[in-house]
Formats: sequence, structure tokens, C-alpha cells
Amino acid sequence: MRAGDAVEIRGALARLRRATGLPVAFGGLVEPGRRQVRISELSGTATPALSALAVTPGNGLGGKAVALARPCAVTDYSVSRRISHEYDVPVAAEGLRAVVAVPVVVRRRVRAVLYGALRAAHPLGDRTLGAAVQAARDVEQALVVREEAEALVAAAGPGAGRPDPVSGAAREQVREAHAALRALAPRIADPVLRAELLDACALLTAGTAPSPAVRLAPREVDVLACVAAGATNGAAAERLGVTAETVKAYLRSAMRKLGVRTRGQAVVAARRAGWLP
Repeated sequence: MRAGDAVEIRGALARLRRATGLPVAFGGLVEPGRRQVRISELSGTATPALSALAVTPGNGLGGKAVALARPCAVTDYSVSRRISHEYDVPVAAEGLRAVVAVPVVVRRRVRAVLYGALRAAHPLGDRTLGAAVQAARDVEQALVVREEAEALVAAAGPGAGRPDPVSGAAREQVREAHAALRALAPRIADPVLRAELLDACALLTAGTAPSPAVRLAPREVDVLACVAAGATNGAAAERLGVTAETVKAYLRSAMRKLGVRTRGQAVVAARRAGWLP
């Protein structure tokens, strides 16, 4: 498991416990090249019984969730007839009874499983199940964003900011990549990967350092990057995860700092000042 993926799982388990009040949560990712989930993250457990447990598709509650690619829950794990019982010993050692397992599905492939559990045989209500599903959706989104970001970083290798000067298509491709990277960066929880993304953005500005005479805020640069790639205020808002009014406010602020009066002039001025490719 990559360190960044472990961070996403750990954060989702903490949010799941806060949202539901469940005393125990745990989970792990599908191991690369193998059809099993390795339990690697534990939250609220009293023993190491579940640590490093390998869950295979179809076996136990988590294995059933993997096989069906949908959430599964039981009120009393040890006596449930809805699951097989390969993992009764570690589950009993931790004292778990009511358990929910939710798969993390990315591009139709199960990538991880999140569990939440009680040490009593009580039905898990819709609120608890909904919170568990939302925690899994958060991880799904984080993994998609991470993979897209890594692909963009790989594509933006050295020299990516210096396309053929006569190729308008190449220039537009660089600008679109720059806008996409700027939009992705704030959504990355891992600070190391976020820094790598911003470094890739710097590669795309053709090595020109931003002018100290014009100081733009990061979000102002994000908005200008979207505008430079041809996005409307609404499209920029959707890409950046803010409202259209927020985009307008950032754009007005950037225009004021750049000393211009139109969107097009702002993009040109930002390029001349070294903020955009």
C-alpha cells in the first residue's frame, strides 16, 4: 500500500467513527496483483487480532462486500447465516458483534474495504450505514484524484513547459494541463503529493519566475489558469469546487492586481508576469 493511500484510509476511518459513534473501525486496500484485502488500518481496536488479516473475496463479511461490490452488514457476526465464518477467531478476539463492511470501488474495481463495528448485537441503522458509505465514497474520490494527478505529473516531465513555439495546439495542451494541475492540488490531502503537483505546475511555466511586482494569491492563479484554458466562470467553479460568485471575486481581485479590465487582458498580463504558461 502506498503511504498516501494509507493516509486516505486512516482519515476515512476517523471520520466514520466521528459521524456514527461506532467504537471500532478498520480497513485496508486490495493488495496489488492479489485478490485479497489486507487489513492495515485500525481505529479504536483493543487488540492486534485484526492487524494484517488477509480477507479473500467471498469469505466473511468483507469478502462478501468485495465479491458483490456493495455494502454488507450483520447484526451478530459470529452467528450470522448470511456470511461464511473463516475469520470468526480474530473477530471474536476483538469482541465485535454488529459489523458493516463497505467496498471502495474505483472504475468498477474494488480497491479497498472499510469496516465499522459495535461490541454488541444491535442492528446498525440507516444513519450508520449511510455514513459508512459516505466514508467509502470519500476514499474513492481521493484515489481517483490521486491517480489523475500522478498521471498529469508524469505527463508534465522536464521540458513540458517548452513546446514548439509555432504549435498553437501544443501551447493549448500545456495550458489545459496547467489548469488541471492547479485545480487538483487543493484536493490532495497528502502534502508531499500536493507539493509535487505544484512543482509540475512550475515546469509548465517555461522556467519563468513570477514577477515580484505582481503578487497573486494561489486561488487567483487557479482561476486565471482555468480562464486561460477557455473555461467559463461556471466551469471554473465546478473544476475548483467553489461557487461561480467566488470565481468572479478571485478574478476581479486578480484583474485589479494586474491593472487590467477584462478577462482576456488578465490572462495576457498573468503570462507576461510569469504566473501562467
